[in-house]
Amino acid sequence: MKHVFIFLFLLLCVRGHGYVDAVSVSVMEGDSVTLYTDVETIQQEEIRWYFNDIRIAQISGDPDKTCTDVQCNEGTERFRDRLKLDHQTGSLTITNITNTDSGEYKLQINRSSDSLLQLFNVSVYYAPERQKMKTVKEGDSVTLDPGVVKKTNYLMKWVFNDVRIAEISGDFSFICTDVQCLYADVRFKGRLKLNHMSGSLTITNTRTTDSGLYYLLIISSRFSIKKSFIVNVTGYVDAVSVSVMEGDSVTLYTDVETIKQEEIRWYFNDIRIAQITEDLSFICTDVQCKYSDERFRDRLKLDHQTGSLTIRNITNTDSGLYHKQVISISNINDGIFSVAVYDVPAAERDEIKRKSIKEGESVTLDPGETKSPNDVMTWYFNDILIAEIPGDQSKICTDDQCDERFRDRLKLDHQTGSLTITNITNTDSGIYHLQINSSRISIIKSFSVTVPNSGLSSAAVAGIVVLCVGVAAVVAAGVIYYRKRQAGQHNNVTDMVMQFSSQMEKDPNDDSCQ
Repeated sequence: MKHVFIFLFLLLCVRGHGYVDAVSVSVMEGDSVTLYTDVETIQQEEIRWYFNDIRIAQISGDPDKTCTDVQCNEGTERFRDRLKLDHQTGSLTITNITNTDSGEYKLQINRSSDSLLQLFNVSVYYAPERQKMKTVKEGDSVTLDPGVVKKTNYLMKWVFNDVRIAEISGDFSFICTDVQCLYADVRFKGRLKLNHMSGSLTITNTRTTDSGLYYLLIISSRFSIKKSFIVNVTGYVDAVSVSVMEGDSVTLYTDVETIKQEEIRWYFNDIRIAQITEDLSFICTDVQCKYSDERFRDRLKLDHQTGSLTIRNITNTDSGLYHKQVISISNINDGIFSVAVYDVPAAERDEIKRKSIKEGESVTLDPGETKSPNDVMTWYFNDILIAEIPGDQSKICTDDQCDERFRDRLKLDHQTGSLTITNITNTDSGIYHLQINSSRISIIKSFSVTVPNSGLSSAAVAGIVVLCVGVAAVVAAGVIYYRKRQAGQHNNVTDMVMQFSSQMEKDPNDDSCQ
């Protein structure tokens, strides 16, 4: 009772003063933000986090009482695996933040003697790109601008490939770039410039080896922000840009028809993730390649004939630069693919990719794309071609030209490639694949369509079965009579009747006479 009184008293006091101790945090869409508790190690404390007065996280000395998001409140899946709790301090991290995450976050620390309240007002502003992507030609300069003004006591740290390459301390007493920073290397060799007021980083005289993922960490006493930048430095070839949705599969082509004298290597942010030699004596993907990690976890597939690389079930952490090297005796052919994976909330993704529709209605499978010239878009149902828009749109086919299953019930949007199935039946249930092919890449999108049974009562189904059996008997009798008139055909008649009866008994719940 005493604890409840203290909590209510503090709550009234804080509300009476308008949350004067609130911490304001402004971040860009796609950033990650960590809200600190100021607890060094959880001992007797119970820590709770609320978003707009809904509990979203909790941790205490009892592991059974630890929860985040939907684990705390069933039916409230706002953050969908984007919350992380520090099990030592109770600090809360929101990853890949969106504008719907703007609002009031309340920290409540309960101790045996007292309770502490702290408010964080988080504002998320719109970003033109979920991750800032910069593409420059080799030799040019590029500036990575966080879009903030450095405040006193803010520590700003730049990281490339997990190595610190630049830093400004809160009081400006320590500033370093490249080799001046402890444990850094000489990769940039005096080519980095750091703006002391904004924290922006400029890379001069860029090289292709500068391509990759850069992080900026902005750290204060109450929170920290993590910003991501993708840099693509192209040599003599332009980067191929690919934009896909989480869950899609994408194939990056090598332009090699058959590996003969070539060795092919694939890099992701300067880390080798796949390799195949000309004699197939050495093949590796992901963790099989030395110095690689388990980022992709069996989601990489290497074509042994062409060396093309497929990334299956792609996630937003797979966004970045993929560097292709085709090594022959005479030269090295480089290629860059800039892959952007846009994050879609799970509920919205399910709405796009999982369709449940009643018989007789129509459903549209929309890939969310605008068809580019020369792209070939092909629809498959159960691995059977049912619709296609080639680069030459004079050869468009649907259903009867490709497969007659749907009998004029398919409509194809020639601009977006979306497929509409009209007057749908339960035999249309299944997995639909859309393959988008260009000269450099291929994307596969999957859609699940479920058409429940019409829901006839058991009596109605029984009536239909009786009717079907009656019709079958009449038909069979007629066939027998006719066949008996044909000399030497009695055995065939018997076989046919037995086959027909067996077919009817095979599925007594089938509500079709066919």
